[in-house]
Amino acid sequence: MSLHLMTLFTAHPAKLINLLALLFAFPGSWLLHATRRREQRAQASLAAQRQSRPSEEPVLDWATLRMNRFFYRFGFACLGLALLVSWISTRV
Repeated sequence: MSLHLMTLFTAHPAKLINLLALLFAFPGSWLLHATRRREQRAQASLAAQRQSRPSEEPVLDWATLRMNRFFYRFGFACLGLALLVSWISTRV
């Protein structure tokens, strides 16, 4: 089995490197999408709270904001790494 994988790598190295790039890109894009949806739901919830109680001004807590910012950074880092790996595969 390992001999088969080794011959596959030597025969088509760019395809396998692109597969690695895809394995980085998919989780990064999913994380960005999920974070954006979570952020939109939180904004909709805040808008609903404002309408129900106009005297109080609801805000998102710092932990949620920090978590969203971390997930955005990590997702973009995954996509950047995927782009870099894909670019490297064109040079092979």
